[in-house]
Amino acid sequence: MAELQEQRLAAQTEKLRAEARKANAEALKAEAEAAKAAAEAAQAEIVLAERRRAETETLTGDKFYRIYRFNAPVSASSVQDCLGRLNYWNRTDPGCAIEIIFCSPGGSVIDGMVLYDYLQALRAQGHHVTTSTMGMAASMAGILLQAGDTRVMHREAWMLIHEMSFGAIGKMGDIEDTVDWAKRIQERILDIFAARCKLAGENGTARKPLTRAQLKKRWTRKDWWLASSECLELGLVDAIR
Repeated sequence: MAELQEQRLAAQTEKLRAEARKANAEALKAEAEAAKAAAEAAQAEIVLAERRRAETETLTGDKFYRIYRFNAPVSASSVQDCLGRLNYWNRTDPGCAIEIIFCSPGGSVIDGMVLYDYLQALRAQGHHVTTSTMGMAASMAGILLQAGDTRVMHREAWMLIHEMSFGAIGKMGDIEDTVDWAKRIQERILDIFAARCKLAGENGTARKPLTRAQLKKRWTRKDWWLASSECLELGLVDAIR
């Protein structure tokens, strides 16, 4: 009889132990699931924070406000990069306001004129184009500064105007032909500057707008550096920021 009671007690004890083991396993499983859920929630919060940060960067970036920073010499590659962005804005947001900020030492006249003509096309399609400079708009960059509806210089920026520079090689006749062609380009550049100076005078933003003859005289055989205040007075820009 005592032996039977011991067996029953042992069985009950083992049953209780099994139930305890089962309860402990279930508790460990629940704890693991809770930890997994917490990790997933933390990961979701990280992803959400990254998305919010990316959205904030997009909404505060230059591209969102249609601002392009031209911080390079004027060359085929730099112009193509700029044209790609401008073309995208033109197709996705017709008529939007666009600003190009130049900080450039200048460069290729022919490549620069590609961008100049494209900016005129954008203006004709209804975009208000602002051309501005921080640092410097030198040589070809100074010409490109004239391409906008509104031309702006930051207070400590500088503009460089000078005669066209180029190289020529070949027979004497070839060189003479190249020089004649360069002179024709230079006359067109003078026309661009003179027309914008005259318009600034008519609009009342320039106190002493330069004439074509004055421009040609001042830039001949020299590098002519102008501060922002001088550019505003002479009609080379419309405003100073």
